[in-house]
Amino acid sequence: MAGISITKLLIIAALIVLLFGTNKLRTLGGDLGAAIKGFKKAMDNDTTSSSNADSHTQQVEEKK
Repeated sequence: MAGISITKLLIIAALIVLLFGTNKLRTLGGDLGAAIKGFKKAMDNDTTSSSNADSHTQQVEEKK
């Protein structure tokens, strides 16, 4: 049978917890969440700044 079954996934998860420990995984999860949040914030700021630049360019062209 091809693929990964639920039991194989549970065994892999148990091995990861045994290798790294719960505190290390909790810290890693928090760091990953903060990184994703920062990335989304940067993407929103980039979108906002590019739309502000476009509106500023349109205002300058209208004044000419």
